[in-house]
Amino acid sequence: MIYHTDPYLEPFARAIKGRHERLLIRKGEIAGFGKPIKDAINNHLYYGVHREGDKWVFREWAPNATSIYVKGDFNNWELSPGYRMTNKGGGVWELVLPKRAVRHGDLFKWHIFWDGGDGERLPSYATRCVQDEVTHTFSAQVWAPSKGYKWKNPRAPKVENPLIYETHIGMAGEEPAVATFKDFTKNVLPRIAKLGYNTVQIMALQEHPYYGSFGYQVSNFFALSSRFGTPEEFKELVDKAHKLGIAVIMDIVHSHAVKNELEGLSNFDGTSTLYFHSGEKGNHPAWDTRCFDYGKDETLYFLLSNCKYWMEEYNLDGFRFDGITSMLYWDHGLGRAFGGYEDYFNGNVDVDALVYLGLANDMIKEIHPDAFTIAEDMSGMPGLAAPIHQGGWGFDYRMSMGVPDNWIKWIKEVPDENWNVCDMWWQLTNKRADEKTVSYAECHDQAMVGDKTIIFRLMDALMYTHMDLGMQSLDVDRAMALHKMIRLVTIATAGNGYLNFMGNEFGHPEWIDFPREGNGWSHAYARRQWSLADSPFLRYGKLLAFDKKMIHLFRENNILSHAPISIYNDEPKQILVMERGEFVFVFNFSPAESYNDYRINIFGGEYSMVLDTDWKEFNGYERNRKKQVHYTQEDAQGTFLTLYLPARTAFVLKRKLVK
Repeated sequence: MIYHTDPYLEPFARAIKGRHERLLIRKGEIAGFGKPIKDAINNHLYYGVHREGDKWVFREWAPNATSIYVKGDFNNWELSPGYRMTNKGGGVWELVLPKRAVRHGDLFKWHIFWDGGDGERLPSYATRCVQDEVTHTFSAQVWAPSKGYKWKNPRAPKVENPLIYETHIGMAGEEPAVATFKDFTKNVLPRIAKLGYNTVQIMALQEHPYYGSFGYQVSNFFALSSRFGTPEEFKELVDKAHKLGIAVIMDIVHSHAVKNELEGLSNFDGTSTLYFHSGEKGNHPAWDTRCFDYGKDETLYFLLSNCKYWMEEYNLDGFRFDGITSMLYWDHGLGRAFGGYEDYFNGNVDVDALVYLGLANDMIKEIHPDAFTIAEDMSGMPGLAAPIHQGGWGFDYRMSMGVPDNWIKWIKEVPDENWNVCDMWWQLTNKRADEKTVSYAECHDQAMVGDKTIIFRLMDALMYTHMDLGMQSLDVDRAMALHKMIRLVTIATAGNGYLNFMGNEFGHPEWIDFPREGNGWSHAYARRQWSLADSPFLRYGKLLAFDKKMIHLFRENNILSHAPISIYNDEPKQILVMERGEFVFVFNFSPAESYNDYRINIFGGEYSMVLDTDWKEFNGYERNRKKQVHYTQEDAQGTFLTLYLPARTAFVLKRKLVK
């Protein structure tokens, strides 16, 4: 159990055992004891709209409804007696229509009546919803093309150390508009493959009424967002990624839901508690959204079916679960420091949410044993990324969310001549040894309006005037150098995986600002200017070239499979030296001091230069020879190398043992 590997958890062993037993009991209640849970989770195959033989069947669960009508293109949007659902008992409503009555592409809605009111609703299990261009309202759509998509490629090989390219389909195009799945497949996937990333993490796939929510305020959990294209076009994207050897994971939002009633689940059948908590527990005070009641059977079946649907319908390789901290604590972790282990084992923890996450991870592995899941948790709850049989909750990885926070702090508050490499090493490697992690210098969060990307913090307005290779600027030189060093030290100290947000690898200028009233509904900042990185006259391409070389080095040599080991932290000189496997990483963060014949005690052998942030192809000065080979020496103090360490540079050496 997890308290055997972490003695600080021993005082909470009873609580850990109790939670573990609660998970096993819940699984047995759902699946039958000893049986796989995936076979018991099939709500998505029952509810919603389905062809069954020569009939169309419409089903919904709405226990408080007194009657439900189906209205749409097929009946002139009227409340017709022939389109009234039958109450089958237990809150289940059903309408059976002949095959000829419904066509592919028909739009429709429910009209639900309850004691004291009524309203239009979209099916809770709708798999496609589309927005009217004039009224901006959403309708469900019957989606049954005559020729479904035929998968051409198997899933990508199992990913042991994910190198993740975080993306958003709509803002992936260069034009100031909403880009599509087709655009992404044609123009962006090849870029990701060339850079060497082995995983693409896609945001905003579940339907959401407000585009500017970045996909985090979901209304229709089973519906692929139609603003990006059709299900077949997304399947083609996934298929092409698999052909390129890239795994596809989805940013899944099960931490909350929109309050919208016309599109979402809130007040669905005249009650606010269909899938959610009642009263204040059911409302998120910071996000103005609804909070799921993970203790309800119907909520569990809904969310677990949602995971299974996305896995099986779209051949996904896993999920990043968003906003887990908000799920785990009754106060959603707001304003909480989480300073001790007791914070994870008190009455503030929603154990039902933990149980749901354990069930989801268990089921995902049953569906696809090579699938992997990532937990986005700010609280540091122990056991999230530990195996279920050890008392954990089954995630494969957790996000190292403190890493980008530290980079913001250091860049914003501390002059780089005062950066402390000992503190840097501690903060970048301060992870639970018994759980796998994914590190990142910045993700989409740091690129949003109200925050700044690393390149913007380092360079600010100079990116508009001095990114031309013909322009000279010491400030731009500093920004370019640190941008490369920050990325290299972040991946070099990463636990087991690394993440980058689309465009940040080449220092994409400006921020992300989705169309909204405050900016005149403009798409100018909700896009990616790839042409900047492709230009031979701008520095952006130099940063892109460095990222490509760095990612390929780590992928082709499987460097993240080895643990990072500190060799030497020279605090006064701002030098950090570490190794992973046969690779040695040397960082000189000093902005002004270069060091000749710097001694590093190390294993004997031959060391070849394989990457240097200072190479000319990366907009450096190449102060070390590109193909330099170093040989260790010996004296009374041991085996050592002597190296030239130029100011504000880093390089990687590969060791070859000499017999």
